[in-house]
Amino acid sequence: MHLKTLFSLARTTLVAATLLSAAHLALAQAAPKVKFATSSGDFVVEVYPDKAPKTVENFLQYVKDKHYDGTVFHRVINNFMVQGGGFDANFQQKPTRAPVVHEGRQAMEKGLRNAVGTLAMARTSDPQSATAQFYINVKDNAFLDPGTQGYGYTVFGRVVSGMDVIDKIKVVPTGMGPVGADVPKTPILINSATLVK
Repeated sequence: MHLKTLFSLARTTLVAATLLSAAHLALAQAAPKVKFATSSGDFVVEVYPDKAPKTVENFLQYVKDKHYDGTVFHRVINNFMVQGGGFDANFQQKPTRAPVVHEGRQAMEKGLRNAVGTLAMARTSDPQSATAQFYINVKDNAFLDPGTQGYGYTVFGRVVSGMDVIDKIKVVPTGMGPVGADVPKTPILINSATLVK
């Protein structure tokens, strides 16, 4: 084979390998993971900035700011969802930044729905009120998806390991507590939430 042809082939192979490596890197960067270490065990969520960019940016900033460290799952309903991220172990509400724009419809159009194991933003009746609180669906909750009559809730990630921990949390005894009904009788603490490198 001619030396010039060999050089051209080697260069093409190098360019292809570089592009493939860049694509893998972009894919890895496109789906950051966060590890939650809780008093009930650890679980990892993967979030999707390509589907809900502002929501993911907001969530990851709270993770980086250590907002979730020392918070509790304050609302647990078996056959529905587990919710946390807003109150410390003394049920004091943690300060938050301004609400994030609602991206529920956009995320749903890109394939994210309120299905078992998915991660979504909690909010008040105002669709533009989501700040730091999140929930994990423990069953398919299609009625929480955006529809013709309502905004629904923004799904932005899913549990990729440790779903058994969520399954353990969803069945804990609950009752009335400082923040209403469905409060675990034994607090379920989020010790830390950290970006997985």
